[in-house]
Amino acid sequence: MRAACLIAVAIQLLAQEPVVTFGTTVVIPSGLEGRIYNIRHNTNKLPNFRRMKPVGTIYASQLNIPPQDFKLGFPGVTKRVEWFAIDYTGRFWVEKAGDYGFSLNSDDGANLYIDGELVIDNDGEHPPRERVGVARLSHGVHTIRVSYFQGPRWQVALVLKVAPPGEELRIFSTDELKPPPSP
Repeated sequence: MRAACLIAVAIQLLAQEPVVTFGTTVVIPSGLEGRIYNIRHNTNKLPNFRRMKPVGTIYASQLNIPPQDFKLGFPGVTKRVEWFAIDYTGRFWVEKAGDYGFSLNSDDGANLYIDGELVIDNDGEHPPRERVGVARLSHGVHTIRVSYFQGPRWQVALVLKVAPPGEELRIFSTDELKPPPSP
């Protein structure tokens, strides 16, 4: 009887877990566009995306894939579990100029570029690892690029956070960082 109760509680907790995905195939106009690539086995750093042909496109308003078992695959898109890459690009709006902190946690490699400048280098084959960086941003529109690859098994992870001036780190979201509506 006790075991049945524990199983029921575990099922309820699992049902409450949020579903996390690398994106959706539905276009999000103000979101990030992620071009998907298959990469060669034993790739140990980010590929040169300009020399590759994408196999698909996904869209996301945030990158929030906490470390999880690689067997869950490429959440939201395919059952591919290893040897893929995604190159996300988009734009975001900054209301308050200043130094913005960024955090990028990935397994395996990922780099963050703001306005074409490398802000965080977290490339290479590695377990979930967080790196931080700072970019001085002016009021207005900025470009963002997050390049990511998943090498060999065990875990996948890709979490991007931002800390506007004087604020704590939180998940970067293009829904939050878009221009105010026109009057």
